[in-house]
Amino acid sequence: MTKKKFMILVLIAFFGAFLWAGGNLLLPKSLRNMNQNMSQLTNVTTNLTKSIHTNEAVQTTTNFYQRVHRILLLKGAVETKLDRQSYVKINDIPLSFQQAVIAVEDNRFYHHYGFDVESLLRATLVNMQTGAYTEGGSTITQQLVKNLFLNQDKNFGRKIEEFILAVDMELHYSKEEILEMYVNTIYFGSGSYGIKAASNNYFNKEPAELTLAQSTLLAGVPNAPSLYSPFVDLAAAKQRQAVVLSLMARNNYIGPSLAAEALDAPLRLAKQ
Repeated sequence: MTKKKFMILVLIAFFGAFLWAGGNLLLPKSLRNMNQNMSQLTNVTTNLTKSIHTNEAVQTTTNFYQRVHRILLLKGAVETKLDRQSYVKINDIPLSFQQAVIAVEDNRFYHHYGFDVESLLRATLVNMQTGAYTEGGSTITQQLVKNLFLNQDKNFGRKIEEFILAVDMELHYSKEEILEMYVNTIYFGSGSYGIKAASNNYFNKEPAELTLAQSTLLAGVPNAPSLYSPFVDLAAAKQRQAVVLSLMARNNYIGPSLAAEALDAPLRLAKQ
């Protein structure tokens, strides 16, 4: 798919987000206030109410322009969110760790453009079956923009904005850059944000020195940091590591024998 087509997708999705996120404030006043005027009674329009509505309008407009700025000047917005002092370049991150993250978080990472239709359809079916929003189908790119810019709300408006930013991210950065930023910003539990902090905290070593066993243990933590941190529950962390190793073998990153060997290998945690 060409960049031109991507930009068309962005513009279409952006228009939806524009209306959802408060862009209606820029429409003619008579249209914006139609429903409000029909529903409001004259005798309840006090000065206090006017003040509150004015503040809400200003805040919504401000948030809208912040969103626009983020999309149009993405690289600048991203740079303000990255901690370069503890940032680790992709060449200093073991390939085994990169593969482990992709296998467990987004095994079609190199085959989509920021969003994965297959994952979205699967998540939709799961949510319909459970009757609740239990699965999001987010890609690594979507998780990255959520970590950088968005909150944890699971509503339609936030998902639209996440989609737009993910496509925008794919237009401006390579897959390697996206993966690099992701592992530098994700939370690994026990106060560790980013791969450098996690490697130092859990194993008292630099990321480049991680073994396959250590890499796969860390890759499993972000799914539920409060549960899978080896400092919190080592048994749960090992169970999650087994899942990561199994997915790596399934995706042909490693063989079954190497997966079994890594699962049994000593971790040498900084705190035993």
